[in-house]
Amino acid sequence: MPRKPSEYLVHMILEGGHKEEVRFPTIQEFQKWYSGELVPKSASNDFISVPIKNIQGEYMVIRPSRVLGLRVEPIFSSSVERFT
Repeated sequence: MPRKPSEYLVHMILEGGHKEEVRFPTIQEFQKWYSGELVPKSASNDFISVPIKNIQGEYMVIRPSRVLGLRVEPIFSSSVERFT
């Protein structure tokens, strides 16, 4: 039986060399945000909201046209526990 990730870490590479990390509890939540928010507005300079669920009271907005790349990394709690 394959292991199931506890969450997904999305590395966002932004224009100008900036990098941000955002966590999603499931791949489906990431796909919903990606296909519902980021892709339809990919050429837009208007800000869109990036969900930050793990940090209360904090939010992030980005310009979709400034996103150069994304890397989605599954995080397994068992692998994190080994290194702490």
